[in-house]
Amino acid sequence: MLTGVFGCGKTVLANAISTHLSSSQYQIALITNPQLSNVELLKEILYKLGVKERLPDSKSDILHTLSEILINSADDGKNTVVIIDEAHLIEDRLIFEELRLLLNLQYKNRFLVTLVLSGQPELKEKINHLRQFQQRIAMKYHIAGLKEEEIPTYIKHRLEVAGCDGRKKIFEENTHGPLFNFSGGIPRRINQICDLAMMIGYVQSFPSISASVIEDVGKDLEN
Repeated sequence: MLTGVFGCGKTVLANAISTHLSSSQYQIALITNPQLSNVELLKEILYKLGVKERLPDSKSDILHTLSEILINSADDGKNTVVIIDEAHLIEDRLIFEELRLLLNLQYKNRFLVTLVLSGQPELKEKINHLRQFQQRIAMKYHIAGLKEEEIPTYIKHRLEVAGCDGRKKIFEENTHGPLFNFSGGIPRRINQICDLAMMIGYVQSFPSISASVIEDVGKDLEN
C-alpha cells in the first residue's frame, strides 16, 4: 500500500512500475479509475490483462476466466501484478472484499496475484477498518514531500530532462527556501511555481529567477 498527499508522485510511481517491469516476467493490470462496482472492477482487471473482446457478464464466468489467465501466466513463469491507483476513491466495501479474495488465489503452492494499492492518506483509514484485508498487506509506505535541501537536486533534474545543459543558472540559490515554504515540498506544487516563475522571467527578460519572483508566484497561487 502506497499513500501520499495529492501531487507527491503516486501516479508517476504506478506508471513507472507498469512500464519498467519486464513483460517476459510480469503481466500488469493498471487500474486508474476504481470508482466501479465490484463486478465492473473484475471486468476491468480482465480487460487490462488482455481480454479485449467478449468480456463475460456473469460474475462466475468472470472469475473462471480470470483464474484461467492467472494460472496460464503462472505456467508461463510470469507474475501477475494488479495496480490500483486512486484507491482512496473506493467506497464500496465489496470491492475490497473482491480484492481480498483475489489475493487468496493459489496454484502449485504460490499466490497468483500481487496487489499494489496507491492513494491519498485516507486510504489508510479505510483499510484499518477492514481487518481481514489489512492483515494481507505485507508492505506499507507513505510518500512525504521533499525536504528543503532536496529541492535543488529535484529542480536540476527537471531542467535537465527538459533539455537544459546546466551552463546557465536559471534559479538563484535563495529561491529554495521560498519554494519549500510555498510548496510544502510537494513535487507537483514545485512544478507549478517554477513553471509560472520561468514564464514571468521570460516575459520580463530576467537573467535568472530570484526569491522575490518565487514569493510573488507563491502568493498568487494561494489566492
